[in-house]
Amino acid sequence: MERGIELPQGTIRVYEQGEGPVLFFVHGLLVSHTLWELVVERLAGSHRCVSIDLPLGAHRTAMKPEADLSPRGVAAMIAGVMDQLDLRDVVLVGNDTGGALCQLVVAHHPERLAGLVLTTCDAYEHFPPPLLKSLTFLGRKPRIGGAFLRLGRFGLVRDAIVAPVNKRRSTQRSQAWVEPLGDPAIRRDVLRFMARIDNADTIAAAPALKAFDRPALVVWTKGDRFFPEDDGRRLAADLSAPLEILDDTRTFIPLDQPDRLGSLIRDLVAERVGAPK
Repeated sequence: MERGIELPQGTIRVYEQGEGPVLFFVHGLLVSHTLWELVVERLAGSHRCVSIDLPLGAHRTAMKPEADLSPRGVAAMIAGVMDQLDLRDVVLVGNDTGGALCQLVVAHHPERLAGLVLTTCDAYEHFPPPLLKSLTFLGRKPRIGGAFLRLGRFGLVRDAIVAPVNKRRSTQRSQAWVEPLGDPAIRRDVLRFMARIDNADTIAAAPALKAFDRPALVVWTKGDRFFPEDDGRRLAADLSAPLEILDDTRTFIPLDQPDRLGSLIRDLVAERVGAPK
């Protein structure tokens, strides 16, 4: 089921499948809810799977011009969707930039959470990761950033962006991610987010991770080119969570290893989270 949720910042598209314990999936920069579609296929038979399109460049409805599109502002949107849907005992699941946003939800809006799954993502000092420091520069230079984003719609550039993070990529899915960048208002949204990326947010969230007293899981890519394994180990330690390091995948574990990730999430919910209260 697809629906629009009206928030003060604008309309967020929400996609739901299944019934049971609630899993809430958060994507990262320049992709959409379809990052999670293969995992959702595997879990919707026994879980209520909720995924959303955040204003990170692959969304199709621009936010209001005055919307707070900082990382903390987008984390507040995630919390707003949970409130609007009255979701309870939510297991929040994030990847890439979405993992950083999940950490900010834990730090500032933890009330509805029953668990947390972080897969290869920004954390601590690495928001953005060192190889992507230029993102904040592009966000602060809208003309240059806008030109870069427009180029992303073309095949060679699109593939150059997606290939380092997605081993088993789909041209159809990747093209759907970049098509909205033809809209100036969509480019405006994502550039405003990129300009506000600041590791002060993820560093400040660290104490909340240590204090998070609900079940958690960290799943990381072995030898990921953007996100160091040490960050995965540090997150697992702070969350008192198991750490799984996966081979044969790039950053986008939900697309490269959906069977394994789906199994790990299912086991976490069954063994440690339990049925909704």
